[in-house]
Amino acid sequence: MGSMTRCLLTGPVKKIRKPKPWKHTQPITKAELMKLREEFYDTAPHYGGRYERDMDALRAAAEDDISLAQAIVDSAGVIVQNNDLTTCYDERGAKYELPKYVLSEPTNLVEES
Repeated sequence: MGSMTRCLLTGPVKKIRKPKPWKHTQPITKAELMKLREEFYDTAPHYGGRYERDMDALRAAAEDDISLAQAIVDSAGVIVQNNDLTTCYDERGAKYELPKYVLSEPTNLVEES
């Protein structure tokens, strides 16, 4: 186990929360946001090993009710670095970075016309 993992495992448990309000570079519709999310999950870097299982767990935690997110990441053995899920690690120290657009909606989300 690497020193980063040991440090993360011995630190206080971070209560998962949604990211702070954020604004997309331009107004975006729900459909465009969903397309961005699908593209991220389809093209996210693959680090081998348990990547798919861990990314599936992170996706479930991001898309499910926030009250269930902690149980989801705990059961997958994912170590949360940032309590908004933007940076996490697996048990071997592989890093997962999730963009805010997969974790919450921007403040400039617009209705579809």
